[in-house]
Amino acid sequence: MKIDHSLKPSDLKASLSKFWEISGSKIGMIESEYDAGQGSPVFTVKGKYTTRGWTEWTQGFQYGAALLQFEATGEEQFLQIGRHGTVDKMAPHLTHMGVHDHGFNNVSTYGSLLRLMEEGFLEKDLWQAEFYKLALKASGAVQAARWTTTKNGGGFIYSFNGPHSLFVDTIRSVRILFLSHFLGHSLKGENDVTINLLERGIQHICSTLDYNIYLGKGRDKYDVLGRTAHECIFNTNDGNFRAPNAQQGFSGFTTWTRGLAWAICGLAEELEFLKKVEDHHFEGIIHKETLLDKMIEGAKATCDFYIQNSALDGIPYWDTGAPLLYKLGDYTAKNADPFNPYEPVDSTAAAIAAQGFFRLGNVLGNEKYTQAALTITQTLLSEPYLSESPDHQGLLLHSIYHEPNGWDYVPVGQHIASGESSMWGDYHVRELAIQMGRVIDQKPAYAYFNCLPNFRNL
Repeated sequence: MKIDHSLKPSDLKASLSKFWEISGSKIGMIESEYDAGQGSPVFTVKGKYTTRGWTEWTQGFQYGAALLQFEATGEEQFLQIGRHGTVDKMAPHLTHMGVHDHGFNNVSTYGSLLRLMEEGFLEKDLWQAEFYKLALKASGAVQAARWTTTKNGGGFIYSFNGPHSLFVDTIRSVRILFLSHFLGHSLKGENDVTINLLERGIQHICSTLDYNIYLGKGRDKYDVLGRTAHECIFNTNDGNFRAPNAQQGFSGFTTWTRGLAWAICGLAEELEFLKKVEDHHFEGIIHKETLLDKMIEGAKATCDFYIQNSALDGIPYWDTGAPLLYKLGDYTAKNADPFNPYEPVDSTAAAIAAQGFFRLGNVLGNEKYTQAALTITQTLLSEPYLSESPDHQGLLLHSIYHEPNGWDYVPVGQHIASGESSMWGDYHVRELAIQMGRVIDQKPAYAYFNCLPNFRNL
């Protein structure tokens, strides 16, 4: 990836204005055309959103996107879509015992509504705020109950695959535990044992750093600094780590780039938050500076690996070990080609990672990472990634969901999937646009924890 060090946030202003116009039209199309009876919209096929039963993790992005659109434009219709969708449709997600996605679905909806109220976008209403808080409290406790203990006394929130499975994605979902904790909640276990949600969230972060993120210290032959494993497998009888694995990547010994992006985004976001937490909250859990140093090491390593293994314009291919990637030659020395005949790109990984780059750059005062974020954002806000077609319901083109399963649509006459969108990609590119827009307008930084008055970015 070639980082443009001359780019300034203000250089994106015209593109962002156009972006929000297009974004609003896409939300309107989905609202009027999508058949909700199918289930949650997941990704597009021939430009139209459809569903894909695997886990229910995208509905929060649908209504969360409308709330971001309201935040960016002030248009009341999008507030109504987001708020009504949250109240009418999202309650089952609060008590969903079978997924690791609470920090996606519920922070993007209930969390966003509470944040908009705390930040002054919405008029304060005591009972409405208490409703959102109760939702976040319950969601955090339910997510924390999905727990496997490791041999070293730590543990992790296990994935929908079962108690043996630690997904790298969950590093971003862990934020729901922190919101629940600092809203005054805890998880009650057997015999009324109180389980500290901050501690459980920190343990999950440490497990992710220990097992899913490689630090070049020789743990196996493929221990390349900064690469990630999508899934790590444990023996649940004794808590021992057994092997890296992949669900949506090529293998456990290659790097699925959206998993890499989740690590970048989640680590940077939680680093930003945990730095604000007063030292006494960490007593009996971990030394604060030890934790932060460990998180910084992992965040920098994953960011640097992304930079080294992405195309010139900052867009990654779906897996750094994709089997036909070699046929593209040195793909890092040229812009990504979503229409090549060998391996797909994944623009959603870029949208997710860019947020993390920007946060990490700000937290560390590191210009390389902030400029990497700007470079990626500039790429995503233009062709061939921004969907300008009035007939296409998606916003961010060239998304990949599950390449090994062959779920993604391959256009007639092509050999690889391209030209389609996903709920997570469309949502996260909107979050990225909000993030950049606030910088341009010199407003307080965008952060999920702005719904907590004591932590709000000032």
